[in-house]
Amino acid sequence: MEHQSASGIERKLIYDRNDVPDSWWDLLRGGAGEAPFIRGAYPEMYRSKPWRIFQLSGFGSPEDMNARLKFLLKAGETGIIVKHDRMTDDHLYDVDHPEVAERREDVGLTGTVTVGLRDYQTIMDGIPIESVYAKPGGGVPQSAPYTQSSYWSVALSRGLKLSQIAGTGQSDFFLTYLGCPCKEQIPPEAALRFNLDIIEFCNEHMPKWVPVSIAGYNGADSGLNAPQELAAVLSTAVEYLDGIQARGRLKPADFAHQIGGVNFRVSMDFFEEIAKLRVARKMWHDLLLNRYGISDPKASRMRIHVVTAGSAMTYQEPFNNIVRGTVMALASALGGTQSLGVSGYDEALSIPSDHAHLMSIRIQQVLQEETGLTSVVDPLGGSFYIESLCNELEKRAWEVFDEIQGQGGFVATVQNGWLRGRASDEQTAQAKRFEANEMKLVGVNAHLVDDPIMHVDGFEGRSGDVTWAQAMERLTVLRRERHTTATMTALRELEGVCRGDGNIVPAVMGAVQADASIGEIGQVFRDAFGVWNVSENQFGV
Repeated sequence: MEHQSASGIERKLIYDRNDVPDSWWDLLRGGAGEAPFIRGAYPEMYRSKPWRIFQLSGFGSPEDMNARLKFLLKAGETGIIVKHDRMTDDHLYDVDHPEVAERREDVGLTGTVTVGLRDYQTIMDGIPIESVYAKPGGGVPQSAPYTQSSYWSVALSRGLKLSQIAGTGQSDFFLTYLGCPCKEQIPPEAALRFNLDIIEFCNEHMPKWVPVSIAGYNGADSGLNAPQELAAVLSTAVEYLDGIQARGRLKPADFAHQIGGVNFRVSMDFFEEIAKLRVARKMWHDLLLNRYGISDPKASRMRIHVVTAGSAMTYQEPFNNIVRGTVMALASALGGTQSLGVSGYDEALSIPSDHAHLMSIRIQQVLQEETGLTSVVDPLGGSFYIESLCNELEKRAWEVFDEIQGQGGFVATVQNGWLRGRASDEQTAQAKRFEANEMKLVGVNAHLVDDPIMHVDGFEGRSGDVTWAQAMERLTVLRRERHTTATMTALRELEGVCRGDGNIVPAVMGAVQADASIGEIGQVFRDAFGVWNVSENQFGV
């Protein structure tokens, strides 16, 4: 096991020309920015444009979130990501929902808490929406329409046009259908409809917006190995491409570019992660060309965002995580990512503190400004080891892809528990390696000292009880001040669209702008589509 990669690929002692097939060498003759984009998405890569520094952030109240965004932008972040509270946002619950009220001490500890559009106006106060690139939250399909509609509505209230706004939605299946299931979430088929509606809406109105970002990160941090992560990401894309095509209004070539912005996790297996990003671009190009006949470089050039593995961060000797973050960031850059977020060194203890966030930005700035890393495109291209690893990863990933397609596609493997089973198997295997001391974690099971001299307090922010009480007050004011008749009319119109076959996005925006609360919108979804609970489905547990 000691000489295998994280996904089980055997590592030879030394590699030579014979370890790389002739067909793979032929692919390397092109430069960066040329199909199939193994060597990079753009000809000059970081010489012309460094990767975007893009830190995931969110906690507490809308005022807390606003202050953190301004801090990060001042420190040098070049894009913003808003993380919402999982208890309320992912579930689409109001803060007075019994499940939330019962755990009020945890409210706001996993992201910022919103009750409606007014809170999003506070979050974005003083943030230049017209020029900043944003991921406004909505990490899962049932919450994405609410959060994106809120962000877009703030932009509209400032006199901007939807066509002017640049950013990325997420609306990812892996987080809540694989890794961290929500109670009362909508069934996967309804979630797929939501994402297809968002894709069609953005295709018509928002040329600068990436409607969905397939988050391989959440699949990998839930246990999927590198070939499985690659295969699952591409299989999700197939659901979107085939689903929109079946509606008959757009062809895959019309919107493939919009779903070609994806999210991968990079962890500590340095060379395998570099190879994974290079292979991802080739596989995306080959999928579009061979399955859909798409050769347009704009569409077939995958754009990659990386978040370094939060699961690789340890609470023991947390400053060691600065080193881990640097290693993972370096792998991401060598693999050719377009944007990057580095996990905070205190992430295993709490949400990242200001100092941890600053260090994550500084890691990237040092790599960009002090190392010469941005001067050469694909500096590891042509390495016997790297190219052999790429070839093997691609082979294994297509095998997993075929397994998924053979079961009816990505959504089918979510429904029948197959995907969860694969992730669980990988988690179990890794735990056994750790228990057998075959996997070393410095400061955890290797090189221990009596006094690590590394005390970290973690985030010293507002308590969940206070955040919950403030949100309750905002919810009470919202309900008292809004035009109730207009709100209820908008919610009824939303329910009508949900029960029909129209696009839900305009109706959600109407409800948001009529001051419907997050929980009221969520209840419409639950009434119209029903719920999908883990205990009632084959989920590999």
